[in-house]
Amino acid sequence: MSVDDLVLTRRGLRFAGRYWPCTIGRGRVEADKREGDGATPAGVHRIVGMLYRPDRIARPADWALPIWPGDLWSDDPAHEDYNLMVRAPYPHSHEKLRRADPLYDLVILTDWNWPYAMRGRGSAIFLHRWRRAGYPTEGCIAFRPDHLRRIAARITYASRLIVPPLD
Repeated sequence: MSVDDLVLTRRGLRFAGRYWPCTIGRGRVEADKREGDGATPAGVHRIVGMLYRPDRIARPADWALPIWPGDLWSDDPAHEDYNLMVRAPYPHSHEKLRRADPLYDLVILTDWNWPYAMRGRGSAIFLHRWRRAGYPTEGCIAFRPDHLRRIAARITYASRLIVPPLD
């Protein structure tokens, strides 16, 4: 492990010399992640990008890219764009990145099942804002908004998300 790594623990996410409270997937941590299971996948995941809503927040890092209207994420395992960012109109199953709520105002992308997605292994695992403390995600890792911004300002492409089996 390096000082740039983000390590999930029972106390929260360990990064930059402290523990950051976070929530994980409703399916807890799973070594055999599947689409729709709500689990956070165990493993070592690289940080591969950062997206933000320029109409809502300032650019969190110089390498962050804006989320525009029509930006979507394909979560259709039967489609060739599975687990990739796509643009509307997109007739297959997807998730809107530009949401009405603030959940995805800042999104840190991991390389879970990317760039060569294995169908059914689960689509994107993001680091994003939580709905509220203790409220589980669909598999992502979520933080208090101010904590997420502080983490985003400190990570680099050398950072990795390390998710050990917690059971």
